[in-house]
Amino acid sequence: MSSTTANSSIEAGPKRRSFLVDVGVRLIREKPLGTIGGVIVLILLITGIFADFLAPFGMNEIHSDAFLSAPTSKYLLGADNLGRDLLSRIIFGARISVIVGLCATTISVIVSTFIGIMTGYLGGKVDLVVQRMVDAWMCFPGLIIMMVLITILGPGMWQVIIVLGLQYGIAGSRVVRGAVIGIKENVYVDAARAIGCSTPRILWQHILPNILAPIIILFTTRMPAVILVEASLSFLGFGIPPPAPSWGGMLSGAGRSYMFMAPWIAIWPGVALSIVVYGINMFGDAIRDIVDPRLRGGVGRYGTAKSRAAAAEK
Repeated sequence: MSSTTANSSIEAGPKRRSFLVDVGVRLIREKPLGTIGGVIVLILLITGIFADFLAPFGMNEIHSDAFLSAPTSKYLLGADNLGRDLLSRIIFGARISVIVGLCATTISVIVSTFIGIMTGYLGGKVDLVVQRMVDAWMCFPGLIIMMVLITILGPGMWQVIIVLGLQYGIAGSRVVRGAVIGIKENVYVDAARAIGCSTPRILWQHILPNILAPIIILFTTRMPAVILVEASLSFLGFGIPPPAPSWGGMLSGAGRSYMFMAPWIAIWPGVALSIVVYGINMFGDAIRDIVDPRLRGGVGRYGTAKSRAAAAEK
C-alpha cells in the first residue's frame, strides 16, 4: 500500500522542464539585461530574414529626389550621396550581419572543438606540436592576418566568413582544450576505456556532451566579435565590397566624405552596429551565467541575494 502511494506521489510530481525551457525561464527571471539582449538578437534575426518585406525600398534603389536627403516621412532615416534610402540599406545590412555572424561563428566553433578535443584528449606530442602552432598563430595581430588572407583570397562575403572562422576557431581551441583536460580523467571516461570503447566513441559520447556548456558560451561570445570585426574590415576596404550594404562599409567611403554635410549617413549605421553588438554581448553573458555551472549562485548574479535570504529564513 505504501509503495503504491509513493509511486503515485512520484507520478503526480511536477515534470522536469526541458533544457531550453529552463534556460529561457531563468533568463527572464534572473537576467533582465540578458532578456533585453535576447530581444535585440531576435529582432536582428527577424530583420535579416525578412529584409525583403520590411525594407520600404531596394537596397540599391536610387531616387533622384533624395540626394543627401535629411530624414523625412518618405525617407525615415534620410538618404545617402547616391539617393539610396538609408533605412532600407540598414535593414539589408542586418541580413549581412546575420549571415556573417552565424556562419563565421559556426565555422570557428567547429574548428575550435575539433582542435581542442583532439589535442586535449590525446595529449603528448600531438598536444605539444599543435598548441605551439596555435601559440605562433596567436602571436600575430589578428587584424593583420585577416587583411593578408582576404588580400590573397579576394574580397567577398564567403571569403570574409572563412577567414573570420579560421581566425577565431584556431584561437578559441584553447578554451575547448582546457575543458577537455578537466574532464578526461573522470571516472566515467576511465570506465569507458576499461570496457573497450574506441577513441571516437569516447570523444563523441562522453567528452563532447560534457563540454557543451563552454562550447555554447564560446559561440555566444564569438558572434558579436565576428560582427564587429567584419564591420572593421569593411570600413578599411577589406571586407564585403560595395554595393552590398555592410554597416562597416556604410561608415566608410561616403560616410566619411559627407559626415559633416549629412551626418545621418554615418550616425545610423553606427547606432545599428552598436545596438546589435551590445545586445548580443548582454545575451551571451547571460547565457554564460546560466549555462556554466561554475557561475551558478555567484555573488554578482541577479536575484541571488534574495534567494539566499529566503534560504536563511527557512
